[in-house]
Amino acid sequence: MSSEITRALEQAIASLIAEGKEPSVALIKSRLAEPLPMPLIIKALQAWKKNAKVPQIEKSAPPLNQEERIKQLEAQVAALTTRLELLEQR
Repeated sequence: MSSEITRALEQAIASLIAEGKEPSVALIKSRLAEPLPMPLIIKALQAWKKNAKVPQIEKSAPPLNQEERIKQLEAQVAALTTRLELLEQR
């Protein structure tokens, strides 16, 4: 997934350069097939201007909703309680 994002940004910048245009956030955004958050585009453009290379960009997992988060925390508490009981028995 992350290599697809990086590749899309590289292609957008390369196509702009091939046309003799200076890459900008707006021009890069207009060349992308799928929308990306502005901070990612800005980060890529800044890195390209500095090093002539787009950094490897990773897409993070969406945040959990409250119910999923509570279930995850309850499972963690149960596991820790079990471990604590085992340690107390020793």
